[in-house]
Amino acid sequence: MTPDDESNRLLRPTAVDEEDAYEAREKIVIIDDNNNDQDINHVPPFSWKKLWLFTGPGFLMCVGFLDPGNLEGDLQSGAIAGYSLLWLLMWATTMGLMIQLLSARLGVATGKHLAELCRDEYPKWAAYLLWLMAELDLIGADIQEVIGSAIAIQVLSRGVLPLWAGVLVTASDCFFFLFLENYGVRKLEAVFAAFIGTMALSFAWMFADAKPSGSELLVGIFVPRLSSRTIHQAVGVVGCVITPHNVFLHSALVQSRKIDPRQIGRVQEAINYYTIESSAALFVSFMINLFVTTVFAKAFYGTEQANDIGLANAGQYLEEKYGGGLLPILYIWGIGLLAAGQSSTITGTYAGQFIMGGFLNLPLKKWMRALITRSCAIIPTIIVALIFNTSESSLDHLNEWLNVLQSIQIPFAVIPLLTLVAKEEVMGVFKIGPVVSRLAWTVASLVIVINGYLLLNFFVSQVNGVLVGVAICAGTTAYVAFIIYLVTRGSTISSSYLSLELSKINTHT
Repeated sequence: MTPDDESNRLLRPTAVDEEDAYEAREKIVIIDDNNNDQDINHVPPFSWKKLWLFTGPGFLMCVGFLDPGNLEGDLQSGAIAGYSLLWLLMWATTMGLMIQLLSARLGVATGKHLAELCRDEYPKWAAYLLWLMAELDLIGADIQEVIGSAIAIQVLSRGVLPLWAGVLVTASDCFFFLFLENYGVRKLEAVFAAFIGTMALSFAWMFADAKPSGSELLVGIFVPRLSSRTIHQAVGVVGCVITPHNVFLHSALVQSRKIDPRQIGRVQEAINYYTIESSAALFVSFMINLFVTTVFAKAFYGTEQANDIGLANAGQYLEEKYGGGLLPILYIWGIGLLAAGQSSTITGTYAGQFIMGGFLNLPLKKWMRALITRSCAIIPTIIVALIFNTSESSLDHLNEWLNVLQSIQIPFAVIPLLTLVAKEEVMGVFKIGPVVSRLAWTVASLVIVINGYLLLNFFVSQVNGVLVGVAICAGTTAYVAFIIYLVTRGSTISSSYLSLELSKINTHT
């Protein structure tokens, strides 16, 4: 592909009825101190000032690695497996980083986010089905995140506020923070920086209070260990590294910076900076997850309580173990959990806007899409809060079902992403090479297989009855058939995408 062909691809027209992820006035202008008369293929030298301007989207993305569902997985992993799975947490985070970097690359190189490209690339029935799957994932994730925030509010209020009241507070707070977007993307990013800083400070404080063994910690990180007793926790650690709505979200967030698509060097520069800031963001998320895992490993590994700890009673167990003090650990845990829940609910609503707008291309204002997305999650969450308000075991059981719901959706975000990012007609000179493609498919296949193992175990243990079994078999057949369709469809996307773009060019000339 020649530079002229690449420029034409990057400058392809957008249909007049399509809505961009960000309006031109919302995008952050990247100031260039160098001469603007450079070759379009030239990548400008590294600049700390530019890195700061590009910093933001990766930290919004990393919240998906710090939601209450992940924190619950961390505390259970620590309590049951001790320090032995920290190495797996590190490599799982690395695998998640690879997928997220590909999502960012797709958004920067094409000027479209994943939901928009899926609408363009697949037949209507397949695109609608992908949208439905993405919405189901959002609802499942949102219920976990809102319930996590509500539990934190319940902890901090010492039980004065019931679970359903915490749900309402979380819902209203989410709209308030999204309102900040009207004052600029950087304001919203600053709010998320505050949330992540709060989590880091809270869980680091707990880490310091727990005084874990430094030697055991280093062995846990760098020496791979796995036993039959910890296999379930190990599968859970790997299975949660890819969050479908987070994959859709990141490809849209990177478009908040104004990048000249006529200059290939500028596009590559953006990809380079996003790689750095996303790596830094996920390093921070890894450290926070490590803090939580280590605290519960130190406190509860090998104890009778280890198998009973969940998100709902973790604060109570921590208080019994460490007592009060100047700032009781119960409140520190509650503050960290609240920051995790609030930030993840906002990113969930944010992702819902892009997913709905991309797949359906509805001419709705952002606040209207946010209202619709939030209502789809809040209504079932309030029902859940009223039903499970007094039962910790029921909340844990519900969480298992929600994990299943989200695990089912993983192929429907990852397969389109890996298919599109390897296509020259879609990505131009920024398509990934065969080595990276094989590695990405290996990571994705590993996560999908591991989640399949979790699903199989769950259904074998939870589902009874012939009719239910037949229904699950039928659903599994349709599920696998759609996955096979998405994989095989990848070979025909090149020609369909090229035809679509040529038709758009002809329409606008």
